[in-house]
Amino acid sequence: MANYTQTTKSISLDEYGIKNAEVYYQLPPEKLHDIAIAKGQGVEASSGALAVNTGEFTGRSPLDRFIVKDDVTKDRVWWGNVNIPFDPNDFQKLYDKVTHYLSGKEVFVRDSYACADENYKLNIRVITEYAWSNQFAYNMFLRPTEEELKDFSPEWTIVNAPGFMADPAVDATRQHNFAILDFTRKIALIGGTGYTGEIKKGIFSALNFILPVFKETLPMHCSANIGKDGDTAIFFGLSGTGKTTLSADPERRLIGDDEHGWTKENTVFNFEGGCYAKVINLCEENEPDIFKAIKKGAILENVILDASGKVDFNDISITPNTRVSYPIDHIDNIAVPSIGKNPKNIFFLTADAFGVLPPISKLTPSQAAYHFISGYTAKVAGTEAGVVEPVPNFSACFGAPFMPLHPAKYAEMLSEKMKETGVSVWLVNTGWTGGPYGVGTRMKLKYTRAMINAVLNGDLGLYDYDHYHIHSVFGVAQPRSCPGVPTEVLSPRTTWNNDEAYYTMAFKLTNAFRENFKKFESFASEEIRRGGPQRYAF
Repeated sequence: MANYTQTTKSISLDEYGIKNAEVYYQLPPEKLHDIAIAKGQGVEASSGALAVNTGEFTGRSPLDRFIVKDDVTKDRVWWGNVNIPFDPNDFQKLYDKVTHYLSGKEVFVRDSYACADENYKLNIRVITEYAWSNQFAYNMFLRPTEEELKDFSPEWTIVNAPGFMADPAVDATRQHNFAILDFTRKIALIGGTGYTGEIKKGIFSALNFILPVFKETLPMHCSANIGKDGDTAIFFGLSGTGKTTLSADPERRLIGDDEHGWTKENTVFNFEGGCYAKVINLCEENEPDIFKAIKKGAILENVILDASGKVDFNDISITPNTRVSYPIDHIDNIAVPSIGKNPKNIFFLTADAFGVLPPISKLTPSQAAYHFISGYTAKVAGTEAGVVEPVPNFSACFGAPFMPLHPAKYAEMLSEKMKETGVSVWLVNTGWTGGPYGVGTRMKLKYTRAMINAVLNGDLGLYDYDHYHIHSVFGVAQPRSCPGVPTEVLSPRTTWNNDEAYYTMAFKLTNAFRENFKKFESFASEEIRRGGPQRYAF
């Protein structure tokens, strides 16, 4: 076994069923970086970042995510194809096999925590087979001080074994990979996949159950930042809609880029201690903060390097889901601690590939709840086999794969928060204008930033006829003018220059909204149901 320097103390993993392992506890990221390179599991990019290949899986595998169905979860979880039940006895057998697999091996252990607000802190022990998986945990979770580690008591445990392959016929899994949450044992068990996002999203999913059920706190798949006057802005959005990019604003302090809680005390806190950003087509001009964060300590996933170690961010030959993780302090302008108060504006981000939604519009409370439950964005032609035209992609609460409860529960909590605080909610289309994907063009980032800034600066005027136009199909209020944005850009119909084609496509999208919402109608209030598009084509 190698001799890696300990930083605090050595520990035994016997209590977890991992026997005779060479345990390396709380190694610094620099050491983990070097170990990964020494083992041939990664290389150093020219920026100093560690570049790794996650192997067979370059993204999450939603159909292989399970929740143990027991007394804690059976009557609370919204069971189905998002939350797939797993038998407690099968879990114990599989857990024993994984811990036996890790016994006698080098194992890397890290104590960390989630939730920046002390009142909601969740202590986590991360046990990983690979050094770089442990470095990812260092980047993404909050980092205890040496003093805090002395009496550290983990509440949840993550066991991560990418090299372990399940046998579906014996282990009750769908295939050889799995990510399973057990809320009674408080364990996230991950095997058969090296994709680090399973580590991050495992704890996010756990908190999406714990916080609303036990802590009266709304968990959110969003980014957040805070202005000079202390006003907090929240950005909801699925992958590729600009959630990370738009929250990284040099004029505002970043709270976090992906996972937050909104408490009954009306504070917003980051779950994490780092960022996990997509880097497809990344360039310094458009996303300077993320670009500069890619340095020693960061981990690049599934990117292509040239002979000199320079990353080609446009190369998606491994996957379009190229990523970087880094500690949040790689960003210059951050909130310390990662907490904000007084949320004033919420932005729902959607990359509308149909090109029919306004680039920005203001939502009523009922519309906000409807669009929150819907969680709309779109897939574009060419991204998947068989996709030849835009396809609507609905993910409830902008994070359905991570939501153990029924989406209506989260939507009701958001509606209550909106009413309590008077927060304004905006729908922002970062997708296409002038036509659908393949005909129109992607909304310019500078225009989206200008619209966001206009909201934050209070420059979009009063909510009245002089300043807003009610969209004839979607019923949302689109501003008539915005500083820094050509007036014609604000009206999607105008950008098409073909009314018949525009309305045909708009009605197609409203039908998709209505069809998707059918599965929520029996759970949603009349107020929420009235928030959807009121016109549609037969």
